[in-house]
Amino acid sequence: MARHAGFCFGVRRAVETAEKSAPAVTLGPIIHNPQVVESLEAIGVTSMNSPMQVPAGARVVIRSHGIGRAEQEALEARGCEIIDATCPFVSRIHDMARRASEDGVPLIVIGEAEHPEVQGILGWAEGPAWAVMCEADIDALPPLERARVVAQTTMVEGRFHELCARLAERIGQLEVSATICTATRDRQQEVVDIAAKVDVMLIIGGRQSSNSRKLYRLASDICRRTYFIETAAELDGIPIAPSDTIGITAGASTPDCIIKEVVARMNDIEKKVTPEENQELEVMSEEAIDKTIVQIRPGQIITGKVEMITDDEVCVNIGYKSDGIVKKSELSSTDVKEGDEIEVEVVKVNDGEGNVLLSQKNIINRKAWEEICAKEEAGEFVEGVGKEAVKGGLLADVEGIRTFIPASQLSLRYVEKIDEFVGQPMTLKIIEIDKAKKRIVASRKAVLMAEEAEKKKKIWESLEVGSVVKGIVRRLADFGAFVDIGGVDGLVHVTDLSWGRVKHPSDVVSVGQEIDVKILNIDPERERISLSYKQTQPRPWTVAGEKYPVGSVVEGKVVRITTFGAFVELEPGLDGLVHISQCALTRIAKVEDAVNVGDIVRVKVLDVNTEAKRISLSIREVLEDEALDSVNDEGEYAIDDIPGEEEAPVEE
Repeated sequence: MARHAGFCFGVRRAVETAEKSAPAVTLGPIIHNPQVVESLEAIGVTSMNSPMQVPAGARVVIRSHGIGRAEQEALEARGCEIIDATCPFVSRIHDMARRASEDGVPLIVIGEAEHPEVQGILGWAEGPAWAVMCEADIDALPPLERARVVAQTTMVEGRFHELCARLAERIGQLEVSATICTATRDRQQEVVDIAAKVDVMLIIGGRQSSNSRKLYRLASDICRRTYFIETAAELDGIPIAPSDTIGITAGASTPDCIIKEVVARMNDIEKKVTPEENQELEVMSEEAIDKTIVQIRPGQIITGKVEMITDDEVCVNIGYKSDGIVKKSELSSTDVKEGDEIEVEVVKVNDGEGNVLLSQKNIINRKAWEEICAKEEAGEFVEGVGKEAVKGGLLADVEGIRTFIPASQLSLRYVEKIDEFVGQPMTLKIIEIDKAKKRIVASRKAVLMAEEAEKKKKIWESLEVGSVVKGIVRRLADFGAFVDIGGVDGLVHVTDLSWGRVKHPSDVVSVGQEIDVKILNIDPERERISLSYKQTQPRPWTVAGEKYPVGSVVEGKVVRITTFGAFVELEPGLDGLVHISQCALTRIAKVEDAVNVGDIVRVKVLDVNTEAKRISLSIREVLEDEALDSVNDEGEYAIDDIPGEEEAPVEE
């Protein structure tokens, strides 16, 4: 038994539509099978040949072959109720024919010119259009520079390509659309395969059925004993030996009941049996046919082949006696094309219209749920996308599963506008899962905390005592400055901010300032880091000789006064001594008679001893130089004439 035997999707749909529409009229036989047409007539579905024969206002079912524009407009003009059961494959070719006319491109249909399907296609082409079935038909075409080619849905694929090649020899620009039905293609390939393995090949179908006749021609080219029968009664004249292997297939318009009857009659012919035995064999033959059909149940996962795609559903061949239907909304991806094999789940064996209702999303959702549960048990994170802000939090999509994220679990800090997370991808940790109700609660905050902890861990591992790193001043306190060194904070004590005396850290650094700091100590357990800013700066005494050469005059601030002199700060960490004898032009009793703490004074460098860390300064010499400059300008006397006293001994 061929797997693709009997009604195809389009034919089954047309027959079921006619049955549900009774009483009604069909424009031409609903399918090319007299037995089916007779059964429809019995319930009030009659066939008429032209729109003019159809009573005004009648309900008209358009057969699977379709009709042309003129016939449709004629029915509409008579006020008929039109129920379109045209095969979706054929409807698609009608659209191609219409677009060809709109584009000004001639149309060529490779198929039988008198076949109603071909007639219907030509009826939608308003421009030049022809039907060709052989090389002679092609040679009879007028000269064409361009043409669009389509195929009758039941055309033999090999022959279609042969005729396309012949057309390409005559027409420069040829646009080819291989519109052969995928079910037809599979049916034809299967009959070739079976015919090569059997002694007798039986083709069951109506005499007017184009696809059945093509099956017969394909099989007879391979198996010499190929027979074309319409009913089981025609088996009587066929010689069949008990040792023969027999192959059976049927055209797309052959109902299952005729196929089963043929199998039962063959058993009757093979053996001379009593009526009782024949009845038993009929049951056995039905079981044999049923074994060739896949047994299905709701919830079962099976693999099928996409046979047809319409605007809102996909027809899938699952090897069952009825077609499988997947609604577009139940597809896991819209990137599906005819001929693809897809995995589907049986939702209903019968959706009320004889079709098997299938779903892809159910499989994806089940797998996604299992993966999420496994990740939750393993403590792994999941990826999601924010979908909708709701009361108390955010709904996210995690692998197709709705997941709730409480507002308190969205961030490390308070979230004021939850809708800012809508559309945002995010990594989440499952914190609660209800397998019975299939509910998930997740946390983004937990992931951020884990990332922060991991980041800190890596930072602590990378820190090294004695190394110099960059940091940003984050906070100031009386005792020092807190500096961020890449995710962790360290403290620069006030004594490590400068080589000089510091009253407050703000005298040296400011919040937000980027500085280099040296790591003095690390305590990972207490998470404390000691830093130094001053140690990244040169020590003042090491360059004092270069910055303050002997004889140079600089400004400084008086920071301390003793009985023997005044200490002047040249820069933080670098003080020089102005001996009491060098504080003024004349002898003074005490230092305060010349300067006070806080005064800014100009001093001359007398000596620099970097090893002893001592600098000798003089205010007196600066004053003398200024006086000399003033006297020389007036030309009255020299500096040696200025009265003075002998210098007192220098005391430490």
